[in-house]
Amino acid sequence: MSILYIVATPIGNLEDLTFRAARILKEVDFVLCEDTRVTKRLLDHYKIATPTLSYHQHSGELKIEKILELLKAGKNLALTTDAGTPGISDPGGKLVATVREELGGKVKIESVPGASALAAAVSLAGAGFDRFLFLGFLPHKKGRQTMLKEIAASVYPVILYESKHRIVKLLEELKLLREGRKKISVENGADKDYGLKVTVARELTKLHESFYNGSPGKVLTDLQDDPNNLKGEFVVLIKKEKN
Repeated sequence: MSILYIVATPIGNLEDLTFRAARILKEVDFVLCEDTRVTKRLLDHYKIATPTLSYHQHSGELKIEKILELLKAGKNLALTTDAGTPGISDPGGKLVATVREELGGKVKIESVPGASALAAAVSLAGAGFDRFLFLGFLPHKKGRQTMLKEIAASVYPVILYESKHRIVKLLEELKLLREGRKKISVENGADKDYGLKVTVARELTKLHESFYNGSPGKVLTDLQDDPNNLKGEFVVLIKKEKN
């Protein structure tokens, strides 16, 4: 029986690859990569010579069919993403679902857990995140306002991923949400007087790992004060706070 391994890779610091992940990446027949150039740097660092194949959000049916054929032929594959755990806000989940549907019990699917930006951010956030709503990346256009309203209405803290290209837009939107909450609080009574507190984690596990805390407006100002702070990937943690 062939095996499809779902392998977590470092989110920044290459030393965060687990011993088991390194062994699996050496032993499989092919490594499926979101970007072969990114994964190749990791493989070279650990002197792993396993051949790579690309698999990403734009991969079509022909690529998926090729992967299925490899599994049918008894090949063992490792699915990776550029950083973190496959299937969390990336196309890995679609491939896993397809393999289960098409091949069923003919292929074993195993998790090789490890680094995750979501887990890392929660572990550093402090109290208040025992329960949370994770929304991944917000849609760029269609459905975005609906999800922002979901954030405003959530009784739980909300966690998002965001890129350097849209972090400013997101914080501006959250600032408007906070101001809207304060307006509603004034109208409905002081007992409902609450706003939003935001924590932004940037470049987790990397040399310039940074955290910004406060109202959406304060965090936005802090980021914009230093253009370098707009580089990298971001995890955004949002929770209600009483004013």
